[in-house]
Amino acid sequence: MPASTVRPFHRADRDQLTDLVNAHVAAVLPGVSVSVNTVLSQLERQPGEFITDPWVSERVTLVAESRRHVVGAAHLLRYRADDQVGETYRDAGEIDWFVCHPPASFRPDAEQAADQLMAACLAQLARWDVRVRYADGSVPAPAVYGLPRNWPHVRAVYERAGFRHVGDTEVILIARVADLPTPAPGPGTTFERTLGVCGTRFTAYADGLALGFVEVDTSLSRPERHARVTGLADIGNLHIEPAAHGAGLARRLLAEAADWLRLSGVDRLLTYEAAADQAAVDRLCNVGFRELTRTDRRWEHRPG
Repeated sequence: MPASTVRPFHRADRDQLTDLVNAHVAAVLPGVSVSVNTVLSQLERQPGEFITDPWVSERVTLVAESRRHVVGAAHLLRYRADDQVGETYRDAGEIDWFVCHPPASFRPDAEQAADQLMAACLAQLARWDVRVRYADGSVPAPAVYGLPRNWPHVRAVYERAGFRHVGDTEVILIARVADLPTPAPGPGTTFERTLGVCGTRFTAYADGLALGFVEVDTSLSRPERHARVTGLADIGNLHIEPAAHGAGLARRLLAEAADWLRLSGVDRLLTYEAAADQAAVDRLCNVGFRELTRTDRRWEHRPG
């Protein structure tokens, strides 16, 4: 079998790279794919990361090629070392994402190609001489970040190379909007729709006091950049005041938001919770959500 080679990304790779990214997205999130333009844009900058992206000083994209076919790719970031950069990221290098074909009988060289690509990533981080080496899996699609449990082949590559999971685990949940509660009148409680920090906000009031709010974001994609994300939204914030009746109020807030989402043509809603907070996960499952996957955030290179 001819050996795979690792080289810098060329623009001619864009279609094969996008296909590889979309294959990984499809294993995490149903009915979502990204366009070639979305992938190419992310290689240049990440406008959604308005805090960390300005800290990036260099970006490198590598591909593994076998028999003229892109079988793996990785996007690396180098963060500046000056005091304007957050302490965690200061003088850090990161594998922003790493995608590759899983081992299979018809692709016996897949594991070797993935390891070659990872060796090239580590060599690039060594040339940058960064203080710390991180890894992630944040391809340019909604809800695909950290290292999703649906990518055991990528996890295996990270672990063989000496990366270790040192952060939190999050549960990604999804609900059909049709399965969420419907609004029901309640004594003494009113709801107001306004613009929130992370989308449209629905606030519950009683006797002039805010009891809690939920924010839903229906603009997860810009239409000219994403090929297929129609009908998807996520919960940006859900907050209940300690003095309010949590479970019941959360249900009524979600009902108000769901009614608005139905008018918007949204049929699926995403949300995220810390895996350690099982009570919060259970509350969401009780109102129509189900677990989609779990993702392990913050990987750090700790060989040996």
